[in-house]
Parts: sequence; structure tokens; C-alpha cells
Amino acid sequence: MPEIVRSVEPVTLAGAGEMGEHDLDLCLKHAPRLVAADGGAVMCLACGQVPEAVIGDMDSLDRAVQAGLPPERIHRIDEQESTDFDKALRHIAAPLVLGVGFTGARMDHFLAAFNVLVRNPGRRCILLGAQDLVFLGPPLFRMAPQVGTRLSLYPMGAVEGFSEGLQWPIAGLTFTPDGRVGTSNRVTGPVEIGFTAPKMLVMLPRDSLGLAVRALAEQPGSWPVP
Repeated sequence: MPEIVRSVEPVTLAGAGEMGEHDLDLCLKHAPRLVAADGGAVMCLACGQVPEAVIGDMDSLDRAVQAGLPPERIHRIDEQESTDFDKALRHIAAPLVLGVGFTGARMDHFLAAFNVLVRNPGRRCILLGAQDLVFLGPPLFRMAPQVGTRLSLYPMGAVEGFSEGLQWPIAGLTFTPDGRVGTSNRVTGPVEIGFTAPKMLVMLPRDSLGLAVRALAEQPGSWPVP
């Protein structure tokens, strides 16, 4: 699949959903290049930022806003089989993507974003929400949150794994969406977690963003691109 944006630096991807006043600036500190998914361009402009690319079907981007952007930055993808988040993520080649504006009040949008993370296992992506962050667990990652930090694991398919540094170890357990899940585990020390398949979402408080960025940047391997 041809990339629209290729970067050796992490990329911030802005959506049109709920976004805190300082969320975009926070993401740009870790991922300095800015791309918008369709109507996310409006959010960028409202924060005084101009995205270097806008990717999507453009059904939620006002024509006046489009007209105010350089035409070479508009990348229209007309198919209706995927969300704008999916369209954008698939066309960004970067070591990490920080997504903001893809969570909020609409539960269907939130669940669709989770689906996109799992359908694109070869793309390292962290989604930032109002309270938490979420990313697809890689084959192996290490991080050192404060003892007592909440770390939740939610399976999007059948998956097993192993762990160190969690109050409730996961080795020997099978997780499924309609069976065992890993809500509100707790960190007891330096964390090392691995999974057997690209099916597990990892959720942490949003103040763990810097730790999560470093953990994914330093991970020894990635899931293959389908």
C-alpha cells in the first residue's frame, strides 16, 4: 500500500472527536509531525496548527476549510469500507503514530478505533483519551510505571501471554472478548509483557504517555504488516 506520509520521526494524527485543550500540543512534543484524518484538520487549525497532510473521504471537512489548505496536502480516499482513522493510519509510515481526537462520547467511534488498532498490527499507534491511553500490545515490551499504576489488558481476539511486574500474572491464561479479560491489573515493579498474537489492547492512565512512547520505540520486534 503506497504511503502518503513517510517519516523517520513519530507522527501525530488528529481526528475530529473530543480533544482536550492541550492534547494536541502534548502529542506534538512526542510526535512532531502533524497529519489530520478528515475533519481532524478543523481541530488542528483551531489549535493554531496546520497539518502537513489531510487524509480521508473528506465528508466531514467543510469546503471552506479545504479551500484554505494547500491542495497538495489534501489526500482524498473515497472508499466507504473503512473509517478515516483507518484510512489515515494505513497510509502513514512512521516509527510511531500518536492518535488524538479518536475517542469521546460516541461509543461506536471508540470501538471502531480499537478495531483499527487490531486490523493494522504492523503500525505502532497509541491513542490518547481524556483519562487513558491505549495501544495494541506488541510481541514484547518493557516499561517501568510507578508501583500501583493501573494497567488493563483487553483482548480483541483469543490471545495468551506472559508478564513480570503485575499483581496478577497472565502466564497460562487465555484471554477472549467474551471470556477472561484483564481489567485493572496493577504494577508491582518493572514491567515486561509479551503476547502470542496481535490481539491484546493495553490501557494505561494518560500520564503514562511518555513511558508508553519509549516502550514502543524500544520494543525489540513488531507484528508483521498483513
